[in-house]
Amino acid sequence: MAVESDVLEELHRLRSRVPQLTGSLAATVDGLVVAADAPGTEPEGLAALTAAALGVSHRMAEATARGGFRELLLRGADGYVATYAAGPAAVLTLLAEGRVNVGRLHLEGRRSGARIGELVAARLAPERGAALERRSPQPHANGTPLPPDPARPIGTLPVRTPAHPAHQPLPQADGHRRPT
Repeated sequence: MAVESDVLEELHRLRSRVPQLTGSLAATVDGLVVAADAPGTEPEGLAALTAAALGVSHRMAEATARGGFRELLLRGADGYVATYAAGPAAVLTLLAEGRVNVGRLHLEGRRSGARIGELVAARLAPERGAALERRSPQPHANGTPLPPDPARPIGTLPVRTPAHPAHQPLPQADGHRRPT
């Protein structure tokens, strides 16, 4: 598949622009590897963990009214893991040394994420069109076809945010509020 080689080429260019990168992975939001340049890691496991983190990030962003997912940064004792949106169907995960310039990591990660998003979207466009045709809705009773429902972007999870808190905290003698 041509998209794999194009994405892998982008990952190699990214590592040449940010020498402190120790690995990079492009995956679908469902956790399937598109391309990986991450020696010493298991790409399938990293893709699955990325998908799990992405799901939690989507929920957190929606629950806090921060808008759609853009990026996630994890700082560990020995370096960074950064995940960037790569269009609606893919994500880019980068592994970097602790001495990386985080601003540069973000700049280059966002650029590569956008490029990878374009590559994956170009690949998925024909497949999505065929899938929409296969599952097109039944026509109205008068025979006119229904327009296809705009599909929810891949990987987004429905989130129910309560309109009102489930309980009201009561004031306590020590000045703190505790749930009822």
